[in-house]
Amino acid sequence: MSHSAASLANLDLATLAERLGRLCREKGVTLTCAESCTGGGVASVVTSVAGSSDYFETGYVTYSNAAKVRLLGVPEALLDQHGAVSRETVEAMVTGACRDSGADLGVAVSGVAGPGGGSADKPVGTVWLAWGDGEGAEAECYRYPGDRRAVREQAVREALVGVVQRLEER
Repeated sequence: MSHSAASLANLDLATLAERLGRLCREKGVTLTCAESCTGGGVASVVTSVAGSSDYFETGYVTYSNAAKVRLLGVPEALLDQHGAVSRETVEAMVTGACRDSGADLGVAVSGVAGPGGGSADKPVGTVWLAWGDGEGAEAECYRYPGDRRAVREQAVREALVGVVQRLEER
């Protein structure tokens, strides 16, 4: 974890969201999110900031595979081959969300929040996140401890931290 990531990890969600908004405004960047296991948690935190309509236009909650295909253009074959909780899926989700919304930057989240639904290779707490634009993305896998609420909260936090880091690098 970089120094910036360590300092960001200590911020509360409201402060992270305010920092994200300030950076979006400073850099003229619009943001979107494509969420599965977080169920709109990222969009909720981002839009908790007054004036967030300046940089946040659209969020997608694509909980089912059918919604990922229909709304984000995730290929069915990709889902069949890799599953919803995979690098390939979150990368396709974020690029699809950016293309559809026209946003400059996006974040996507798909995981197993629990308590059920886990498997040997994707146990409960496994969450893939991707950040990118309409052209490409980078993804990371996380394994979060705790119950469903804790997994979802940690995923929302990491999604926001990743967006802030990418905005700071622009």
